[in-house]
Amino acid sequence: MKRIMGLDVGDKTIGVAVSDLIGLTAQGIKTIRRQSIKKDLEELEKIIKEKEVDKIIVGLPKNMNGTLGPQGEKVMKFSEKLKQKTNLEIEFWDERLTTVAAQRSLIEADVSRKKRKKVVDMLAAVLILQGYLDMKRNI
Repeated sequence: MKRIMGLDVGDKTIGVAVSDLIGLTAQGIKTIRRQSIKKDLEELEKIIKEKEVDKIIVGLPKNMNGTLGPQGEKVMKFSEKLKQKTNLEIEFWDERLTTVAAQRSLIEADVSRKKRKKVVDMLAAVLILQGYLDMKRNI
């Protein structure tokens, strides 16, 4: 069995999570500091090989009314390049409020602002992937 990767793609960072082998839980892997599209894709490809990923779930930021804004379009373009590079299936997951939920849980856990900044995107990726895994299990 292969793993599923969850991504929270932002302008400055990419939060990365992967599922366990049976697809029950999502674990945070890292937050990638964005450098260039080439380096970002290489970094993701390395994790994909290392963790034996065969599917990617990308958080798609939508406006509250469900439409796609400029950030959503950037994420779609990035995902298309990732698909071309890895040849893996990519699905999108509505990520509205996942970063807010990630921030809230870190604040509740009394994590310092400096540490929160480093892990919030990774935690958002965990929430995106966990939401997808839970939905799949309930079908």
